[in-house]
Amino acid sequence: MRLRGRNRWGISIAQREIGITPAQASDAALIVRFVRALAAYEKEPPETVRVTEADIVRDGFGERPRFEALIAEIDGVAAGFALFFPNYSTWEGLPGLYVEDIFVEESARRHGVGRRLMAAVARIARERGFARLDLAMLDWNPARGFYRRLGFRHMELWQPFRLESRALEGLARESAADGELTPDES
Repeated sequence: MRLRGRNRWGISIAQREIGITPAQASDAALIVRFVRALAAYEKEPPETVRVTEADIVRDGFGERPRFEALIAEIDGVAAGFALFFPNYSTWEGLPGLYVEDIFVEESARRHGVGRRLMAAVARIARERGFARLDLAMLDWNPARGFYRRLGFRHMELWQPFRLESRALEGLARESAADGELTPDES
């Protein structure tokens, strides 16, 4: 959709065409590139991103997709993405969507791309009857204001915790005597 707007002096200008489409398996390399760019933005060393194109294809487009993604384009050129998956609220008794990653190339920022991506994720949630969207961001991220303007609220009393690597393995070993816990997925 090509839009018209006004610059800060009130002069009418043509804005760039923004498109949002569901990602396809053929977008795996692009998604990996965006994840690496997000890591760089978050000041993480490149080696911390271990995801591969094969991981994206398997987990996003395989037999049991674990996530979905949207690709944003400006004038036909990839400009950003959002990657999300379902979660569940026991208090609401309804599923929601967790936005794991949203990233817009620096050259595409301030054109409404991030807002369009988030609006598309919100639309997917509402069309599915989901209760909410959740996401987390680094405390220094200047996009906090962007999310507040969209209507997100900071969950001040909630703090994210993560269990991974050796700690995950160690805790899992404590349950080894409990037998098979994974539901049959065949």
